[in-house]
Amino acid sequence: MVTTFLKRQKEMKRKDKQREKAERRAQKKLADRARAEGGDQSPVDANLDPMSDPDLAPAPGWETEQEPFFGPGTRH
Repeated sequence: MVTTFLKRQKEMKRKDKQREKAERRAQKKLADRARAEGGDQSPVDANLDPMSDPDLAPAPGWETEQEPFFGPGTRH
């Protein structure tokens, strides 16, 4: 069905956006550390894996979270 394909595409886009956001947070965290240490070098590391840092990893069970459903007659 077409809806299944669209849902899969939407989920893939959401995961990509989440991964990009985690990368930006990791880069910002490195920049803040470098700034605190007084370093002027670039904080961006091409080999950095943001998911390896427990502070930046998604919460357990994030794959199973569902968006709230607002049925007919409900306000959000």
